[in-house]
Amino acid sequence: MFNLDAFTRHSRRAAAFGALAVGAIAFTSAAVASPLPLFPFILMPPIQAAPPPAQAAPSDDEGTVVEMPARLKRQIVSYATREAPGTIIIDTPNTYLYYVLGNGRALRYGIGVGRDGFTWSGVQSVTKKTEWPDWTPPPEMIARQPYLPRHMAGGPGNPLGARAMYLGGTIYRIHGTNAPQTIGTQVSSGCIRLTNADVADLYSRVNVGTKVIVLPDRRADNTSGKRG
Repeated sequence: MFNLDAFTRHSRRAAAFGALAVGAIAFTSAAVASPLPLFPFILMPPIQAAPPPAQAAPSDDEGTVVEMPARLKRQIVSYATREAPGTIIIDTPNTYLYYVLGNGRALRYGIGVGRDGFTWSGVQSVTKKTEWPDWTPPPEMIARQPYLPRHMAGGPGNPLGARAMYLGGTIYRIHGTNAPQTIGTQVSSGCIRLTNADVADLYSRVNVGTKVIVLPDRRADNTSGKRG
């Protein structure tokens, strides 16, 4: 005889088992798609994107900004001289370089000059012009400072800076510098230094053959302009 109550009980059990099986399959699929943490009650930190690579800071030799005293900034000034326009006159004691414009005027630049024992005076001419010059310290300088490199390629880190104008047969140059804070001081071994911006400006005005007058200084120990 067919037992309706037993059939109903079996049907309910089968339905419950089927629902459980479907739930297990769904859970397994979700677990495959996104694995659950081993200990779900422990809060995990949110995943963050990797930070962008850090950029190197500019070197001390590049992009250096120094606020120059007003007197050392490039400017047109009154300057009485009988020298022809285009002549360079270097006033060592006052750390000025004058580029004669004529009609009682000159373009004045602040400069760095030779330290005690390394000043000189005389008349020379520009014999060579170079952009971003290499630096080869002369033997006399290496003898005094043996740690110096024997040669350094031109570039922002080179002590000669962006431009150089060579003076006659001497070891001296009018050149730029990667140490603009030295403008207005007595620090060099006899060369005349300007900021890179100023030496580039002067370079654009000067031709090979330009007359250069270095005025005497009470500290001068060499009046020939041919030291070394």
